[in-house]
Amino acid sequence: MSNYRRYYVPGGTWFFTVNLQNRQSDLLTRHIDKLRAALSFVKSRRPFLINAWVILPDHMHCIWTLPENDSDYSSRWRDIKKTFTRALAQRDVWQPRFWEHTLRNEEDYRRHMDYIYINPVKHGYVSRVSDWPWSTFHRDVREGIYPVDWAGNIEEFDAGERR
Repeated sequence: MSNYRRYYVPGGTWFFTVNLQNRQSDLLTRHIDKLRAALSFVKSRRPFLINAWVILPDHMHCIWTLPENDSDYSSRWRDIKKTFTRALAQRDVWQPRFWEHTLRNEEDYRRHMDYIYINPVKHGYVSRVSDWPWSTFHRDVREGIYPVDWAGNIEEFDAGERR
């Protein structure tokens, strides 16, 4: 049995990777409406800030910041997964657990934001970040955080790939 321990910081910011059980599936994009409804349902009851999010067919990456005195991201993920699974009327949709990384500083935050947005290009779904529809990249372009033609540096992300 693993001795893995999650790091909980009240009001912290985390990068997450969450995978479907079947890594060949397209449930997340095919049922994007159900995923959005599950997220909205959980977020309305247990608020958190979505700093960035990208949804691919079989997995998703995101950055969340929790409220000042709250560090319970695990129950939010449990509820999102459970609500989505029930909406599909299926079983064994998700891989157990999820991967998280506590963001340490601005550089760490920026690198993970870039990683999230370049991910659909890295996986070959699109050739331009702006062509992927299921990403908060579009919101960040509207807010002036990223230019619409931002392309990142995919080689930078491949060097240390573990997700």
